[in-house]
Amino acid sequence: MGVVTKRSSMTFFSDGQSHYSHRVRIVLAEKGVAVDVIDVDPDNKPEELADLNPYNALPTLVDRELVLYEANIMMEYLDERFPHPPLLPVYPVARAQSRLMMHRIQKDWCDFVDTILLSKDEAAVEKARKEFRESLIATAPIFNEKPYFMSEEFTIVDCCVAPLLWRLPLLGIELPEKQEKLIDAYMDRLFKRESFKASLSDAELEMRI
Repeated sequence: MGVVTKRSSMTFFSDGQSHYSHRVRIVLAEKGVAVDVIDVDPDNKPEELADLNPYNALPTLVDRELVLYEANIMMEYLDERFPHPPLLPVYPVARAQSRLMMHRIQKDWCDFVDTILLSKDEAAVEKARKEFRESLIATAPIFNEKPYFMSEEFTIVDCCVAPLLWRLPLLGIELPEKQEKLIDAYMDRLFKRESFKASLSDAELEMRI
């Protein structure tokens, strides 16, 4: 992980290939949290993980006696535990809108990505790839409206979007030139952030060689 600026005694069990683990690593790096990141092979998980997490799933975050095993819950916990820089808005309405956007990203995009990466059904994979591509094309103008995703500031929503866009080559998705230009400027801003660069696993670095 990146530069450590805050004292903590956290352990993060991470899948170096998973966009869900990646989003949490971005938050950890953005906050400058001192954390022991354990890169776990999903096919060869340590016994310790099953003892900590009843689902024996990744990612898993351990903070002293607290164990969390859902990525978005981890992200919000870290934002509250380490409030600077804030990644969720202060006001309740804006916070609710951010959470709703995270939900939509899950339903509209993450489900497609999971199908492309994990399904053995070639027809389902091609369908998901086509629908994800079409959704990105339709959404492309939004990426160009503000510096970050529907925001003037980097937020927790960007932490969810960035891992998906980083994986576009892996997913086999190419966009038309017009839409690609709109999204490229956004991606460039995200991928140049020190926190994003610090968040990348070895496997993720190889996704864009």
